[in-house]
Amino acid sequence: MDTVRTQFAANLRQRRIAAGLSQEALADICDLHRTEISLLERCKRSPRLETIVILSRGLGLSSANELLQDIS
Repeated sequence: MDTVRTQFAANLRQRRIAAGLSQEALADICDLHRTEISLLERCKRSPRLETIVILSRGLGLSSANELLQDIS
């Protein structure tokens, strides 16, 4: 489970930075609290499926699968 969280956190952070967004900006776009983004990026919380979809849309990704890349 820890490797899943770690990889998701890395994917989220990488995509957020590539989009040029701060945690707060991404949270605003996604209508989430900034703390939620921080907890996900620090592996302190596992995302719900709905949250993964919301984040992928907020990041402008073609698919939510991009946030799940390299997770097996």
